[in-house]
Formats: sequence, C-alpha cells, structure tokens
Amino acid sequence: MSDNERQDRQEDAPQGADATQGTSQEDTTTETASDAAIPELVIISGMSGAGRSTAAKCLEDLGWFVVDNLPPALIPTMVELGARSQGNVARIAVVVDVRGRRFFDNLRESLADLESKNVTRRIVFLESSDEALVRRFESVRRPHPLQGDGRIVDGIDAERELLRELRGDADLVIDTSSLNVHELRAKMDAQFAGEEEPELRATVMSFGFKYGLPVDADLVVDMRFLPNPHWVPELRPYTGLNEEVAAYVFNQPGAKEFLDRYAELLQLIAAGYRREGKRYVTIAVGCTGGKHRSVATSEKLAARLASQGVETVVVHRDMGRE
Repeated sequence: MSDNERQDRQEDAPQGADATQGTSQEDTTTETASDAAIPELVIISGMSGAGRSTAAKCLEDLGWFVVDNLPPALIPTMVELGARSQGNVARIAVVVDVRGRRFFDNLRESLADLESKNVTRRIVFLESSDEALVRRFESVRRPHPLQGDGRIVDGIDAERELLRELRGDADLVIDTSSLNVHELRAKMDAQFAGEEEPELRATVMSFGFKYGLPVDADLVVDMRFLPNPHWVPELRPYTGLNEEVAAYVFNQPGAKEFLDRYAELLQLIAAGYRREGKRYVTIAVGCTGGKHRSVATSEKLAARLASQGVETVVVHRDMGRE
C-alpha cells in the first residue's frame, strides 16, 4: 500500500466515525421526541359566576398546571410544551370563558387537533340556575361580562347561547346552584384526585320536584310513593335529618324494601360505570319539597354506599328553602 493510500484511509476514518455518531444522536433525539409523555388535559368552562375559579384552584391544589383564560387556539401549543417538559407538566387544566369570546370559535378546531394527536382531554362545565347567578353577581356588585347596557339576566341568556354547544360536549356537568365552595371542591376532588382514592365517587343529592330536577343528575329516585310527613302536624316543622321523621318514613310499607333493592341495583350500575371508566355519579333523590322523604332517604342511601366502599358526599339542595 502506498503512502498516499494510507493517508487517504486515515483521513476517511474520522469522518466515517463522526458521521456514524451524528446519525446516532439524531436517532436518539427523534426517539426521545416521539416518546415524550403527552400531558392529560382538562378544559374548565361554564357560566360566569358558576365557580370556574374554584374548580381551577382545586385542580391546582391537586398538582395540576392551571392556565386561566388561555385563548383556545393556543391549547395545542400548551400541550406540546407540556410534552417537552420531561414529565414535569403531566396534567394541564385550561380555563376557557367568555372573556376570550373572540377566540372561542377556535376551540372546536383545537379540540379536533388534540384528538388527532391522541391527547386525553376532558371538558368540565360549571352550570348554575339564573336565580343563583343573579344573586351572586348582585352580591359582589359586578356586571355580567356580556350584559353590556342591559340587565344581568340579558348577559346570562347571551352566555348560555354562546356556551350551548360546548355544554353538550362536556364530559362532566356540575350544577353549583346549591353548592357552597367546600361542596364544589369535594366534587372536584372526587373526580380528579389520584388513583389511591376509591374507584367510584358518588354525590347523593336530595331535592324537591317542585323546584325542578337537578341538571347534573345521572340517576333520579322518586320517593313520592311514600306518605308525606308534611301532613303530620308534629313532624311538619322538622326535616328528614330528624330521627322521628326518618323513623316515620322508613316505617311505611315498602320503604325499607325499596332501599335494599335500590342499593343492590346501584351495585350493578356501579360495576358498569367502572367498566366504562366513569368515576363519578350523582344520584338525585326527590320528593315534593325536598324536606322530609328525600332527605331521610338520601342519608340512608349514602350510608349504604359508604359501607360498600364508595366515597360519598351528601347534598340537601332544597332543605330549608320553604
């Protein structure tokens, strides 16, 4: 071999090694990017005054990265940045409200983009009655963001129309009309706490049919087939939390049998919910005024569910409303 040939081989060897090393680095970078963990995404929306800020703070306390009033068009970008964080931002919550209404038309396009990228996302919609919303805005002496020169109810109507389609797409609708801050946080905790919590969480809510059905009810129980303690003068002033009222209700023919069989039915339903990945259920128990029969039954039913390992919150929506 000539000296020139030896020199050519020596010059070619380092170049070949560098090229191989560069290819390896490029493959590693590509592999790392493809293996980046896609964050879980929750979109919080709903009526102004219904508790979006409370819901967002609850998720923040649970370790979520929360962004308030992010333009919908930037949601995919936020998810992409989270994927590049090497696991530091594994869960993202975005609050979308009417303050960003000029960007709101981009939301559906962003959701379609996220779906094409296999991003796990859920939409939480906070709902409330007109009466409750008006009362809340008046208590803080602030106008509704959409009322303009009109009344608060005009702004509420405009917002409901704007959010109608999004509400229909929501994975979880929470009616906060009769919830205080602590009860709303309990609902959010039940839905989004870690896997160490019980698999299924339930809210058992008593209500009065004359005040309307709870809009977030998954199951509705009608206790009006039992005699009404309202017509017993000595029981009328009390509620279903009173021992005498509860005894009166469950001493009626069919009351205990109904509770036993409905609890068995809930076991069957709960098993199906778990198979479908549903982690939260609202059971609405109604009577005429939401004071006696529904309250007593809700307490008994909640105790039965808790004994079966279901984390349960009891809410008496209309008790004391009369």
